[in-house]
Amino acid sequence: MAGHEFFEPADRKRQVADPTATPRAAEEPRHACDPAFRHGVVVGFDGSTSSERALAYAIGMAHRSGSGLIIVHVANRLPTTVWAGCEPPVFVDVPDHRTEVLGLELACADYLAEVPWILVERGGDICHELEEVGREYSADAIVVGSTQGIVGRIFGSVAGRLARRAQRPVVVIP
Repeated sequence: MAGHEFFEPADRKRQVADPTATPRAAEEPRHACDPAFRHGVVVGFDGSTSSERALAYAIGMAHRSGSGLIIVHVANRLPTTVWAGCEPPVFVDVPDHRTEVLGLELACADYLAEVPWILVERGGDICHELEEVGREYSADAIVVGSTQGIVGRIFGSVAGRLARRAQRPVVVIP
């Protein structure tokens, strides 16, 4: 079984707090997720070599546990304050057609035939979005590839930040 879950840009925009509004008792979930993927395995995927290794491991993990695979691609977002100088910062989605390309590649992949899977696109901070998807699906684990290169050393790796803040097990694949 294969599937795709694409959200409209309006679903991905961050809400700005309204100082006049009363706080809500409980935060509403973003959307109702498919119960077939509850307690599945979340994997961050961007098409890089390390994310492909993480995907391979996550497929095996989902297959062994008899659960579904939630593949997450986090699209780029930039603050508009860079251009407009507005306060408070508002985030805009950068056109990212990579998710559609990844979805087509994954749909044609033979190695995903063994497990039920869905592709979820999100926009924002990678660590936050992976943990959020994990929470929504009550995932048993989050699998990510290790960050290679100088960027990860300067800004900190996604895997390291996620492992420090996640509320569920994080598996980092080298």
